[in-house]
Amino acid sequence: MLNHPFAAAIAAALGPEPAPAVTLQAPARLPAQFDVTGLALTSMAAAAGEIGALSGAKAVTLNARRALLWFGMTLQPQGWAIPAPWDPIAGDYATADGWIRLHTNAPHHRAAALAVLDCDPTRAAVAEAVRSWPRDALETAVVAAGGAAAAMHDLAAWAAHPQGAAVAAEPLIHWAQVTEGPAQSLPLAGLRVLDLTRVLAGPVASRLLAGFGARVLRIDPPEWSEPGVEPEVTLGKRLARLDLRDPTGRATFAELIRGADVLVHGYRPGALEGLDLGAEMRRRMAPGLIEVTLDAYGWSGPWAGRRGFDSLVQMSCGIAAAGMQAAGADRPVPLPVQALDHATGYLMAAAVARALRLRAATGAVMSARLSLARTAALLTGAGMTEAGGDWAPMGAADLAPEIEETDWGPARRVGFPITLGGAGPVWRHRAGPLGRDAARW
Repeated sequence: MLNHPFAAAIAAALGPEPAPAVTLQAPARLPAQFDVTGLALTSMAAAAGEIGALSGAKAVTLNARRALLWFGMTLQPQGWAIPAPWDPIAGDYATADGWIRLHTNAPHHRAAALAVLDCDPTRAAVAEAVRSWPRDALETAVVAAGGAAAAMHDLAAWAAHPQGAAVAAEPLIHWAQVTEGPAQSLPLAGLRVLDLTRVLAGPVASRLLAGFGARVLRIDPPEWSEPGVEPEVTLGKRLARLDLRDPTGRATFAELIRGADVLVHGYRPGALEGLDLGAEMRRRMAPGLIEVTLDAYGWSGPWAGRRGFDSLVQMSCGIAAAGMQAAGADRPVPLPVQALDHATGYLMAAAVARALRLRAATGAVMSARLSLARTAALLTGAGMTEAGGDWAPMGAADLAPEIEETDWGPARRVGFPITLGGAGPVWRHRAGPLGRDAARW
């Protein structure tokens, strides 16, 4: 792993088994008010090292510039366009006493926010309605209505907040041994990974695993879509839909669980239990199943299980306020990329590979839990940095030479930053829309 304070923290979180050293190429730095570059490179290096150890690779390399580009959007369509990633009314709004961010990409989250504000679905009308609300009261009301929102706190306020304090006390990766059996080697080649995650951290994890051999099957509910990011996060995967509220859908899901080696999911605590698919049921279906899960705000404290996304956690935990102050800006200033999502995703992939290594060595079947807020605590705990850097926007030289065929049309994509033994990933399935494939292995 790289020689960086974040690397030491990640190594401690993963456990004592060393992974191969990662050789860094093409050093680069992304301008940001916190050490996003360090977080990006160490999290991706951790995943690369763990997968390298699992595959027996003698040399693991990481191209720093490409790694930082893979923390953003990597695809350049040729003759077609990717939909806008944000709903028109999503974003930051001034309240009566501060700022709040509304996350309205999902239709039900949009409907919840508009129901609370009781206004027309336009940005101007939302801004006018928000101005009369105290930030914390509006956050509470939107969340209670089933929406997603975050009031802006500064770093000190978050540290004193009950949820901030709870997250700070959590491990970066929380490990638990589920059961124990005979030592069993499960290499990534052919590994069955059942992916129940949404934008963005979980899909980043399963995309990396798919690129280096895993058979990833992503399951989404019938009504869910992520048009602005599907070309990014579906690469290498099969994509199916199931209605887990329906008995037939649950029965199909149970068969998929029985055939899976790994489950990654981002369901809030209790959600699967409410569908009769709780942890005990899953263990009965698949005793040797490795599970790696994430949530937004951590696994303890008053907000454990609160719905959230990278941009909301940045508002809650002080990142956006610190950026605003450092830039002398008149509105929140987030990180230049969704670093919490991407870094947590690569740490999830590292945890999957580490759990596979432990099972091969000892027979222990492990589960791991991570959260965006705890990854944010790692980042902010290192303090702020100078935002300057020598960063240049993505150009033709950054793109892989081949044309990539997607279900929407041809594209070019940034070359992948990781090589194992001199070889990069092999994407078994092209990027495409959710629900493209049948729900079977």
